[in-house]
Order: sequence, then C-alpha cells, then structure tokens
Amino acid sequence: MSPLVIFHAGLAAAALIIGGSVLLRRKGTASHKMLGRTWVALMAAVALSSFWIFEIRHGAGPSLIHLLSAWTLISLVLAVWFIRRGNVRAHRGFMIGTFIGLAAAGLGALAPGRALYRLLFLA
Repeated sequence: MSPLVIFHAGLAAAALIIGGSVLLRRKGTASHKMLGRTWVALMAAVALSSFWIFEIRHGAGPSLIHLLSAWTLISLVLAVWFIRRGNVRAHRGFMIGTFIGLAAAGLGALAPGRALYRLLFLA
C-alpha cells in the first residue's frame, strides 16, 4: 500500500473519531468549536489527498469516487458559511451529511479487493 493511501486512511480514521465525538458532544461550546475546526481541517485533507489516489481505475485517472471528494469540499465550505451566518439548521445538515459520507466511504473502502480490505484482512 502506498504511503499516500496510508496517510489518507489515517486522516480519515482521525476524522471519523473526532467527527463522532463532535456529533455526540454538547453543541456551541468552545470544545465543540475547536474540535469542529479540527474535523473540518482533517476532512479537507482527506478530500484533497484523495485526488492523487487512482486505485479504483488502476492508475488511469480520477473515478466517480473523486466526485464525492469534490462534494465534501463544497459541503465543508457551505457548513462553515451557514454557521457564520447563524443558520444552525443548515450547518447541522451539512455536517451530519458529510460525516455520513465519510462513514460510507470508509465502509466502501472495506470492500473486498480494495486496499484497506487487503491491509486489514489479508496482511
């Protein structure tokens, strides 16, 4: 497995843990805001690092999965934009949706034949 894929998976795992804790904690507190900012930074790094991973098409360039990464970046920007304007409902929707997308991508990465599956179950 390439160092980039390991880096990407590590960022995603950290984002999953921090994102889950943010969703479970009381909202609006200083710790919520600090962890939320950390989560946004991790998610941006996960999405950006994915643009250099071409495993699905065996090095032949971007796949449809990369559209999820682009949407993730857009969702993060919108979530921050909405909370800065006081629209908590829209912020919450984008944050929860982005977290669900992260979890779904993680489950998809565990599909047989994918790098994470090979690392965890065949190594």
